[in-house]
Amino acid sequence: ADRLRFDFAHTAAMTPEELARVEAEVNAHIRRNGAVETRLMTPDEARARGAQALFGEKYGEEVRVVSMGKDGAKVYSLELCGGTHVRRLGEIGLFKLLGESASAAGIRRAEALTGAAALAWLDGREAALARAAAVLRTPPEELADRIRTLVDERRALQAEVEGLRRQLALAGGAAEAAPRDIAGVRLVSRILTGVSGKDLREIMAQQKEALGSGVVLLIADTGGKPAVAAGVSPDLVARVSAVELVRAAAEAMGGKGGGGRPDFAQGGGEDAARAPDAVAAVEALLARVPA
Repeated sequence: ADRLRFDFAHTAAMTPEELARVEAEVNAHIRRNGAVETRLMTPDEARARGAQALFGEKYGEEVRVVSMGKDGAKVYSLELCGGTHVRRLGEIGLFKLLGESASAAGIRRAEALTGAAALAWLDGREAALARAAAVLRTPPEELADRIRTLVDERRALQAEVEGLRRQLALAGGAAEAAPRDIAGVRLVSRILTGVSGKDLREIMAQQKEALGSGVVLLIADTGGKPAVAAGVSPDLVARVSAVELVRAAAEAMGGKGGGGRPDFAQGGGEDAARAPDAVAAVEALLARVPA
């Protein structure tokens, strides 16, 4: 009496607009408060009235056919029903479509509430909306705009924090960042804390620009498992591959290499404590680079 589910053949999920149209259409018939008519007839008579699509089982000599939403000669709903029914559609009170989901291949399932249960659901949603509006100190009708503003502000602050974190990570270890000459190739290696693997690409761009010609190796301790990135200046890619450098560094930290382009590659290891071994592995590889 207070809820329903309805399976129907459909090839795709219904859009919010389609769901809203269905809900509005059903409620419109409820408000018209049309009479519910019940007739007993033979299966052949039921089929003649248009109910043949509802037969999925074997029936006896007589079936109970329920029709509702009559508009002149047109009937909105015609179905077989063995149970009880309301006498008029207005007795349903309210129809609230909760949504629909996949039930089987090509079959969707709609679920809805009716009557007092639908009203209680709406009251609960209204109360939740009022609580959210009170927390944000804004009228309920302006809540969506307020949330959108807060989301935009949060994204801006997050970007600022990430930028500051990268700057802080680069501020330390100046001696470590000084370029070293390895077989005629300038190398800058940095072991960073407080940054994530996704930060390495932007840090790499800054470091390569500052270095000019040479190789940059960055290792980020992301909480036990290190991320590694290698960058090679354009004038050296014919002699040195960033992919090979990353592979050597990752394997030195227990990883299995990485991937990318000759001028920039990324990978990961298993043990951040072995970051100095990764730097040594890259230095050894550069030492074998032909002039």
